[in-house]
Amino acid sequence: MSTLTESAATELQLTFSADPALWTIVGRSLSVSATACLLACGAGLVLGAWLGVARFAGRGAVLAVLNTLLAVPSVVVGLVVYLLLSRSGPFGSWGWLFSFKAMVLAQALLVLPVATALTRQMVEDADRAHGEQLRSLGASPLLRSLLLAWDERYALLTVLLASFGRAISEVGAVMIVGGNIDGFTRVMTTAIALETSKGDLPLALALGMILLAVVLALNVVIALLRRWRERVDGSAADLPVGVTA
Repeated sequence: MSTLTESAATELQLTFSADPALWTIVGRSLSVSATACLLACGAGLVLGAWLGVARFAGRGAVLAVLNTLLAVPSVVVGLVVYLLLSRSGPFGSWGWLFSFKAMVLAQALLVLPVATALTRQMVEDADRAHGEQLRSLGASPLLRSLLLAWDERYALLTVLLASFGRAISEVGAVMIVGGNIDGFTRVMTTAIALETSKGDLPLALALGMILLAVVLALNVVIALLRRWRERVDGSAADLPVGVTA
């Protein structure tokens, strides 16, 4: 217990001090995960919205594959990306292996199924409730999917949160394709694993607490935004018809 107490005390000192090594790792981790989420969610929201309203032969098989990808271990994704980017791989000439770009690519591939599957479910539920009116107006499946996604934009913030949580908490894939190189590709999760194995518990605890604080802050921001939107919608619903018109 004394070791845990001492580690926690040292962790607090590291967290609230301007330790350059600690905050460099934090900044790199946030940059990698934010970039990966931006790329993956941009594609995943559009693809998921379209899958929510589209009906075509083989759709069930596509959804089965998509749901299967949700459970793919991160180390498998890291291995695939490693093989693609290695010198003997098809994209070895890019020189991305053990770099920022390789980690972004690995995390984007992990986040894409999450963003696509969750968006598809939300838009499909919205289509059952409100899609008939859009179909009667002659809206194409793509237009209908985009309109429904826009209507559910505040609910889709949960998708962004889940995607970012999946990216920033990932360790296996970035360890494989990034190499955990100090000062270049070391992020919070790989640093926690390394420092724990070395016995440097204060630094590992500091990184872990910062990781939890980042996710908590995102949860609070999204919860406040959704509550504000619900309050605005409630106020608009309470206004007289002549005022809202």
